[in-house]
Amino acid sequence: MALIVQKYGGSSVSDAESIKRVAKRIAESRRAGNDVVVVVSAMGDTTDELIDLARQITPLPPQREMDILLTAGERISMSLLAMAITKLGVRAKSFTGQQAGLITDAVHGKARIVDVVPHRIRETIERGQVAIVAGFQGVTESNDVTTLGRGGSDTTAVALAAGLDADVCEIYTDVDGIFTADPRIVPTARKVDRITYEEMLEMAASGAKVLALRCVEYGRRYGVPIHVRSSFSGKEGTLVTRNPEEAADTMEAPIISGVAHDRSEAKITVVGVPDVPGTAARIFEVVAASGVNIDMIVQNISAAKTGRTDISFTLPEGDGPAGMAALSGIQAEIGFDSLQFDDQIGKLSLVGAGMKSHPGVSAKLFGALRDAGINIEMISTSEIRISVVTRADSLDDAVRAVHTAFELDTEAEAVVYAGTGR
Repeated sequence: MALIVQKYGGSSVSDAESIKRVAKRIAESRRAGNDVVVVVSAMGDTTDELIDLARQITPLPPQREMDILLTAGERISMSLLAMAITKLGVRAKSFTGQQAGLITDAVHGKARIVDVVPHRIRETIERGQVAIVAGFQGVTESNDVTTLGRGGSDTTAVALAAGLDADVCEIYTDVDGIFTADPRIVPTARKVDRITYEEMLEMAASGAKVLALRCVEYGRRYGVPIHVRSSFSGKEGTLVTRNPEEAADTMEAPIISGVAHDRSEAKITVVGVPDVPGTAARIFEVVAASGVNIDMIVQNISAAKTGRTDISFTLPEGDGPAGMAALSGIQAEIGFDSLQFDDQIGKLSLVGAGMKSHPGVSAKLFGALRDAGINIEMISTSEIRISVVTRADSLDDAVRAVHTAFELDTEAEAVVYAGTGR
């Protein structure tokens, strides 16, 4: 008998028929002798609809009240799923994140889990029942409800799996596993059977949406095996594992695991910065103090003036106003000429643990982009990743060109069952 934590995303429980289909899969797993804990997201577009509703009331809703509002979506799906499982003759009981013992910090809207105390979940399992837990939510030590931000249900599932010492955490989505590229852009993308935590972290950080970054970080930290599967098929999926040897399909792992892309970033350029020690430090201190996360950074000699430099960096598009406001406030202090904001960029990342021991990967990447007529604006590298920034309207072509150049295409077309990738 195994203890399995399963997570179902919004596309898997989008309507009553979908919930019944998921309930059948859960019931079959329980009847096979497994202990089952299920984490569920809100149905379909419920969360977006609640956000839109709040903004009809006020353009700047208090974040604490938003958290209370948004947790309603998962409460609906968890209770309906428990009803559907019970109807199949398997006992099930639903729990909010608070009832499940998910303790978070007090940062509303993007809280982080600080502890998991799943007493009630353990009791439910011991009674032979399936525990259904609302994803995306938790509670502070002062008993305020919080939400975990993007990918919160994935994080909930892996955190519960770690807290319960589960044998595996199964993440169910609307594709058959992790692919070498987004199958919506590259229909001939190849499914990866196994991948390391490190490679998956780079893929998730670079825009791959099938697993949330924080979920993979949690899995690596606590050694939780993560199995990505589709709720629409019975195919084996992809295992995210700790050991590179376990992730290899042959004697040596493939050079490249995949091509990820991200449309959610923007670029700020600080033009005409005095080229003296300490100015860059001051710029990024102010940006950090505004709560903005920075991704890629490039510094160039200014074309306009001698003794000046231009500093460009990428950041989440939604953080653009905060970053621009923070920098505008120190323009007189620093003495830079101007600020430029560009939200029409896209990021492409080539990921693979094998690239560190294979020369020529960079040359092949840049050659593929050159041959496709795509200009590179920024470059960033790690031991197992190369990222480039291009124009947003060139990103899809860039992904396809690089995917083909590294011979990642397959003849069969990938199936996207519900169209969201989560």
